[in-house]
Amino acid sequence: MTAPPTAAPPGTRAARRRDRRVYTRSHPVLFALLAATRGRPVTRLGRAVLVQDGVPYREALTRVPLDRTAAGTTGGAARELSDGGTLFDQTGAEHRGARRAVAADLGAAGVAQLRPVWRKLLEQELAPLGAGGAVDLVEVARVLSGATVCALLGSTADPRDLAAAATVAAAAAVRDHLPGPRFPHRTRAAAEAAARLESLLDPGGHRSDAALRSVLAVAAVTTTVAALPRAAAWCADARLWDQAADDRLRPALVTELLRVTAPSPLLPRVAAADARLGGRPVRAGDRLLLVARHAVRAHSAPPDAHHPVEPAVAQLVFGAGPHACPGARLARTQLDDVLAALAPHRPTVVRARVDRRAALPGWRSLTVRSGAHDGRGEQS
Repeated sequence: MTAPPTAAPPGTRAARRRDRRVYTRSHPVLFALLAATRGRPVTRLGRAVLVQDGVPYREALTRVPLDRTAAGTTGGAARELSDGGTLFDQTGAEHRGARRAVAADLGAAGVAQLRPVWRKLLEQELAPLGAGGAVDLVEVARVLSGATVCALLGSTADPRDLAAAATVAAAAAVRDHLPGPRFPHRTRAAAEAAARLESLLDPGGHRSDAALRSVLAVAAVTTTVAALPRAAAWCADARLWDQAADDRLRPALVTELLRVTAPSPLLPRVAAADARLGGRPVRAGDRLLLVARHAVRAHSAPPDAHHPVEPAVAQLVFGAGPHACPGARLARTQLDDVLAALAPHRPTVVRARVDRRAALPGWRSLTVRSGAHDGRGEQS
């Protein structure tokens, strides 16, 4: 049973203020719209339906038939990266088969095999903190995610090159998820970025699963680069390093930080049939904007391992039902190891810049320095 809430940990206000910048400086109009309507579980705006409460959010993913290939959806963006067959744009037996294959690679045994890859990199990349130096955690997340994807997919590409290509491909392909005009040059840019990524993953161009591999690379890199630095900033600003250092509390803290950062804060979908959400009618063809950030109460309940939200709510950041993210275990394990490696240094943020072009809200750079010795840090 979840413990009753207590006063927010010290520094929560500063942590929330900093984290809010990744939204207000990258998509200010959209963030203002979502903030203005978040008190309503379901809101219709023309043919768009905003879903911001946990119950209708889960229903939208488990009970409403969805058009998996519609423009402006995750599946549609995946098709811009490839010729289809990418898990995100599949249905029925095809989807179940692809999902089983991915789940096998990202299950307990698969993650255990990958873990030494990023642990070795963490030791190398965070070493400057022990010598009083500064570290850009966005760069750490890039090399960590790139190396993990290379190991997962058996690629010999340079991890940083692969991470950069995946980031560019994601930004080119999914900008149309959000309301606003589309421009013809974006289609060309998306195709070029996708080709660059595929050439790194499959230099000979012979693999039949090239599309799935490209989209898995994009998903793994973008969510990691978005989530890990934001989670570390929360720990620094809200003074959560004691929880991060505690082996018993850290798993709960990991879940809480993934909930609050909600790496994919907005899931765009399209209804394939008439339905009802939150008592409101949904028509076939309606665009559903599923606001994960609000459904998991990231805007109102700060992360606290001592008083976490209900597990069923926190899990929604990874979706629900047959289309839940198969990479949840990988994400949790990586963040757990990152926090364990950072906690002895008690890092403080000395500089932070928002990435205004990334596919997911995040930092372009987040520079930290050890605060373990003097307890001070210049907060940007």
